[in-house]
Amino acid sequence: MSALSFSLVLAGVLLNAAAQLLLKAGTNAVGHFEFSAGNIVPVGLRLALEPFILGGVACYVVSLVVWIMALSRVEVSMAYPMLSIGYVINAVAAWYLFGESLTALRLTGIGSQYLIAMRGGDGEFLDGGRSYRLTLPADIPQSRFWSVILYD
Repeated sequence: MSALSFSLVLAGVLLNAAAQLLLKAGTNAVGHFEFSAGNIVPVGLRLALEPFILGGVACYVVSLVVWIMALSRVEVSMAYPMLSIGYVINAVAAWYLFGESLTALRLTGIGSQYLIAMRGGDGEFLDGGRSYRLTLPADIPQSRFWSVILYD
């Protein structure tokens, strides 16, 4: 993946994460609501005119354009798993910005996302006919579940 392609994928992920955070800030500003036949117009207008929600929608639109540009350069099987970066960003940012809880169970769920590697340290695509060595840092938390799955 070239530097430009990686930058586009990462920008798409970050814009998507920012959109989520802005939408949450907007719904926090509006407060709890329910749509009904009698209030769909006033509630809809209140949501549509909320600056954080407008910012979130704008981030989504820009992220969509950036993501399409990224997908024109990168295989979707390489780009899509990178969306998991947004899970971590949103969990930490929601804890910091909105005071949302960041429990061990939630962290475990976020941590169970899959890392993917399709190229070796030499930059070449991994080849099932070759041997590789996986080196893990000495200070990893072994009390947590670790798994490595390889497919040929």
